[in-house]
Amino acid sequence: MESNLKNGTVKFFNGKKIPLEMHKVKMVQAINLVPIERRLKALEEAGYNSHLMQTRDIFMDMLTDSGTNAMSDNQVAATFQADEAYAGSESFIKLQKSILEVFGKKLLLPVHQGRAGEHILAKTFVKAGSLIPMNYHFLTFNAHVGLCGGSTINLINPEGPKFTSTYPFKGNMDIHQLEECIIKTGPENIPFIRMEASTNFLGGQPFSMENLKQVRKLADKYRLMIVLDASLVGENIYFIKKRESGYENKTLSSILIEMSDLCEIIYFSARKVSSSRGGMICTNSTELYDKMKNFVPLYEGFLTYGGMSIRDIESMAVGLKETIDENVISQTPQFVEYVVDELVKLGIPVITPGGALGFHVNAMEILDHVPQNQYPGQALAAAFYIASGNRAMESGTMMYDRDEKGVETIQDHEIMRVAVPRRVFTLSQMEYCIDRLNWVYHNRKLVGGLHFVEEPPLFRFFTGKLAPVSDWPQKLAAKYKEDFGNSI
Repeated sequence: MESNLKNGTVKFFNGKKIPLEMHKVKMVQAINLVPIERRLKALEEAGYNSHLMQTRDIFMDMLTDSGTNAMSDNQVAATFQADEAYAGSESFIKLQKSILEVFGKKLLLPVHQGRAGEHILAKTFVKAGSLIPMNYHFLTFNAHVGLCGGSTINLINPEGPKFTSTYPFKGNMDIHQLEECIIKTGPENIPFIRMEASTNFLGGQPFSMENLKQVRKLADKYRLMIVLDASLVGENIYFIKKRESGYENKTLSSILIEMSDLCEIIYFSARKVSSSRGGMICTNSTELYDKMKNFVPLYEGFLTYGGMSIRDIESMAVGLKETIDENVISQTPQFVEYVVDELVKLGIPVITPGGALGFHVNAMEILDHVPQNQYPGQALAAAFYIASGNRAMESGTMMYDRDEKGVETIQDHEIMRVAVPRRVFTLSQMEYCIDRLNWVYHNRKLVGGLHFVEEPPLFRFFTGKLAPVSDWPQKLAAKYKEDFGNSI
């Protein structure tokens, strides 16, 4: 399915650059903006951890795009056609056809979500001493590799970590570092090279097709395989079409097939790529398929459902095809670009250029008075919630557990990530985000740090509880009332 929009945007006579929603709303869900007094109480009850907040207290839920993208009418309709057979389901056959059409892969292993795919990949290919080179990491992938005795290494290009840049493909692998890593480690100790489309923890930044071809060339030279995390591949191919010379007139479908052909294995979280639920591993190699397949019934479910609801399989089959529709996939990147451009005008430090999944604010710069061991990314997320009722998340030191000696693993960045789920919010709601973030920025010196009061040893980011180091939340709320009066 391809878009009728040749340039991906509609120009306005007034000259304004405004993203135009290429869909209409047919069903709505009410959301609630609670008073600031309740917002303070909700933060306290959740231990100042975004993941522990209740949706009844949240206005715009911008924690993640995982499982929160809007489904299409066709996806919802497909769920009523589900063949609920335990084995040999007709719904699975539809999914096979969709995977073949979208990715060009014939063999598929369904799993309940993306991290289950990571688990099976690690169990199959990783052993003690293994090293996985990546353009950039994902938290749960690192954990699965580590549990199998292996480790990972980020080999991002020099432009990747820069907050402010005009480089269009900050998700590119550093090819020189990759070859050095292979030679130093030994190809026999590298099960595969992992490429992540639209790098999640690097501001949703894409890699170029040329970069992937260079990685392929090295993989062939040293007889290694490439595994692609395609959870955000729709946005990555959209950026290739918009930013990479030679691809401007190609369809998203042909770009994705070209990308897929360069990789032995593709896995993804359907919660992102197809706006549904579940996950997938797919390949054209019978040898690789046979190595992985027995782990599916052991950990997930039978080979034709893999722990997923059959209704989700039907939804995924439709959603994957919609991923290569430019009208669908362009919505989040265009909203993100709009917000990023507006924030830059206001002087608010944000990752540029705008990428996939959301906008990423430089908490380390905004809260330069808050030490990194007081988690400025999460402190900014708490301040943003006080001002807006919107939930965002931290990406920085809080996200990573302490080392084996109990010492903080201080990161080189502290980010507040504000996700923009696909086709969920309106432009006026994005303007509200910009306005409230601008207010926080102007009152940033009122924001203080946080410290753990309940700190689990693993994934504290998800389940730990914090408290403010002072009464700064109350002072910020008082300033809000002073500036906004009786406005909620």
